[in-house]
Amino acid sequence: MISRETPVDTWPAGTKGRSPRVPAAARGRQAVPHSSPPVLIKDVRVFDGLNDDLSASTSVLIKDRLIDAIGGTQTPEDALVVEGGGRVLVPGLTDAHTHLFAIGASQAALTASATGTCHYTALLQAESMLLRGFTTVRDMAGDVTPLRHVLDTGAFPGPRIYPSQAAISQTSGHGDFSAVYENATAFSCGAHPRAEEIGFMRVADGRDQVLAAVREQLKRGATQIKVMAGGGVASPYDPLDVIQYTLDELRAAVEAAADWGTYVAAHVYNDAGIHRAIDAGITSIEHGHLVEGEETLRRMAAEGVWLSTQPFLAEDHEYADPVNAEKNRQVCDGVAQSFEWARSAGTRIAFGTDLMLEPGKAARQSTMFTRLEHDFGFSAPHALRLATSENAELFRLSGERDPYRAAPLGRIVPGAWADVLLVEGEPTRSTALFGEPAKNLAVIIKDGRVYKNLLA
Repeated sequence: MISRETPVDTWPAGTKGRSPRVPAAARGRQAVPHSSPPVLIKDVRVFDGLNDDLSASTSVLIKDRLIDAIGGTQTPEDALVVEGGGRVLVPGLTDAHTHLFAIGASQAALTASATGTCHYTALLQAESMLLRGFTTVRDMAGDVTPLRHVLDTGAFPGPRIYPSQAAISQTSGHGDFSAVYENATAFSCGAHPRAEEIGFMRVADGRDQVLAAVREQLKRGATQIKVMAGGGVASPYDPLDVIQYTLDELRAAVEAAADWGTYVAAHVYNDAGIHRAIDAGITSIEHGHLVEGEETLRRMAAEGVWLSTQPFLAEDHEYADPVNAEKNRQVCDGVAQSFEWARSAGTRIAFGTDLMLEPGKAARQSTMFTRLEHDFGFSAPHALRLATSENAELFRLSGERDPYRAAPLGRIVPGAWADVLLVEGEPTRSTALFGEPAKNLAVIIKDGRVYKNLLA
């Protein structure tokens, strides 16, 4: 049993999910998590995140931030009792590709605002994500480790976060937002572009700079590393067909991450870039919508490489520049085919949303989850597994850098983290109910704490 007083990142040696103590200078001061009274949820049918079917009516006891027991439980004296009324209890949803730093700001606001504004905006967006039912996210660019520490104390509402810190890009790559007339970072002794100053991107060229950039993000609390290995939609200089970073540079990133026991994820759409990333030892392909054939997905399946992808529709992003708009169209046109090939090939799929730079569309996170079933051919139980236990398996690949490794995520089993949603309706028949979280999520519990309870 996990003590309420034990800091998240310093579990005593010998406990489940053994974690050596790491000096604060190397990892940052660790937050002491909250304690909450037990919660007994009665008369619920459970989707455990692992199986397609619901359980018979049962009770679930939450204690000391964990799922303590399922079925036949007695009510502790100090417990909060939730009468489920036959509703369905599911694990909290997860999102494998978020941008807390950028989902609540336009590009102009992100680069022109005072430095602290990004962090306050991220705090607000974290609460919104939690109230949409997303209890864990993997953040794929942005200085969100300080936010993770604050949220883990329970002082503010928000999901668990797996930070990548700054995404790492070559000059002219997807993360290069300098002006075209400015010298490349490698040639300049002056100030870095604003995207780098706020910790959103890091431009690095050549093996030595890539090694330094990866180590910098690990120093700042990254649980995994993100590199840009191909052209992007929102970036100004790189067509979608280009390959970014040489094989040696990508291998340098993988080697530096492996020394810290974690992995590298690569932003890349095109087929050639995917193969180069696999050759370099990349673990997770972010996007992959322009893959050219099932053979590439079969290779990913054979070599254990994940496809962390997003159910985009063209209207999810708007671009005034016709070049960016055309790139967006091409990517969205490839979504259905890449999903179909990945399922056929047996490739591990992670669900994410990648919403950013358009604050008015942040709530589409919920809608995008429902598309897995209603637009892209997944059954409702399969979609739920993707967004719960299967995403969690990808998150776990960060190994010793995983701040939540002391207990399982994304499932409702004894000993798992107590991140659960009590929903109205039948989520294993239709995920559409998640499109209206304010109405259909009756109870939201994360880390054993009740953040929403419409049944009180």
